[in-house]
Amino acid sequence: MTTPSAPTPAPLEDAHLATRRITRLSVGVAVVLIALKAFALGASGSVSILATLADSVLDLVASLATFFAVRWAAAPPDEDHRYGHGKGEALAALVQAGLVFASAVFIGWEGIQRIFDPRPVGSGGWATGVVIASIAITAWLVWMQTRALKKTGSLAVAGDRAHYAADLAANLVVLIGVVSGAFLGAPGLDAAAGLVVAVWLFWGATGMLKAAADHLLDRAVPEGDRAAVTQAVLADPRISGVHQLRTRMAGQVMMIQMHVDLDPELTLDAAHAIVVEAETRVLSHYPAADILIHADPRGRALPHGGVYAETPADKPPAETLTASRPKGPWS
Repeated sequence: MTTPSAPTPAPLEDAHLATRRITRLSVGVAVVLIALKAFALGASGSVSILATLADSVLDLVASLATFFAVRWAAAPPDEDHRYGHGKGEALAALVQAGLVFASAVFIGWEGIQRIFDPRPVGSGGWATGVVIASIAITAWLVWMQTRALKKTGSLAVAGDRAHYAADLAANLVVLIGVVSGAFLGAPGLDAAAGLVVAVWLFWGATGMLKAAADHLLDRAVPEGDRAAVTQAVLADPRISGVHQLRTRMAGQVMMIQMHVDLDPELTLDAAHAIVVEAETRVLSHYPAADILIHADPRGRALPHGGVYAETPADKPPAETLTASRPKGPWS
């Protein structure tokens, strides 16, 4: 059986614990960076420092949104949210993307103004030291977030890491700008560095927006994961086909539903046992999954299922499904 392409997630409770820890750390780091950069801005007046300070303030807002979102997303299903609250993570990612877009516009505008009206950068030593410290702290946070993501696959944490990773690269550009403005007498380079930061942030926000939109619009999980799910189900020769496979993510939970073809002469009890075994095999690869499998009597099932019900023309012949078993086909 083919192993899934994505790393196997940790059990859901462990994943939720890891996301809560890393979001607390993210908020703490943002507060420290704001304090350091505010001091450096007061000492230097650098537009590059202003750019990275504004970004850190928005980082704090975004990290607070993530902090609360992952806790809400971890709440169990209730009467009004039968699929759980996992999409709260995608909403947090949307907030992050919007804030980063706003930061990019602000920093870009300030950089353009400083290009036409250059201002000297003072206290270069302090400013340089603060930027280097910011780079070290941010790099450590990104490393910790990467470790957490391997356990959780959290969209909210991924969004938080994406913009801190962008901050890391942006701080390197800021370092160039501060050094150029303070020690080389070229304040125009400082302003140009601010513009580079703005473009970088805009690019990162675009990626975050796409990921959040895919999540909210129920984009299917990657092809490799769908293939792994199908092959796990078809590992039992009593299941002759899989069709109407639908997958989506709700936070860290993979929602999976499908129809399977079984011998029409099986008793209800026997068919149920086969389906439960298939669910168990899928869960061995994806512990954080919610699975719904509908059993169809092979060759006798009429189209059913509502608005998106499968029609006879949609369903490939049984012999095609059987022949394709090693690939894990679905319709």
